[in-house]
Amino acid sequence: MNNSTRPQFWRACRQPAVWTRAARLGLVVGFIQVSLNQGDHWLRGEITPAVITKSILSPLLSFAIAFLSAAATHAENLDRHPL
Repeated sequence: MNNSTRPQFWRACRQPAVWTRAARLGLVVGFIQVSLNQGDHWLRGEITPAVITKSILSPLLSFAIAFLSAAATHAENLDRHPL
C-alpha cells in the first residue's frame, strides 16, 4: 500500500459494505475451520481451555483477514474511481 492509498484505506475501514463483506466471508470460513479443527473435541465433550480459545480465535482471525482484504480492495477501487 503506497502513501496515497493509506487515507483511502482508513476511509474504506469506515464503510459498512467492507464490514458486511468481512463478516459474511470471514465468520463463515472461521466457523467452518472451527467445525473441522475442533468439532471432534466438542462432539466428544473434551472441552478444554485450549479448545475454547481456538474455537474463539479461528473466526476472529478469519474475520480480520477478510476485513483487511475487503478494506484494501475498497481503497484500491477508491483510488481508481474517485467519487
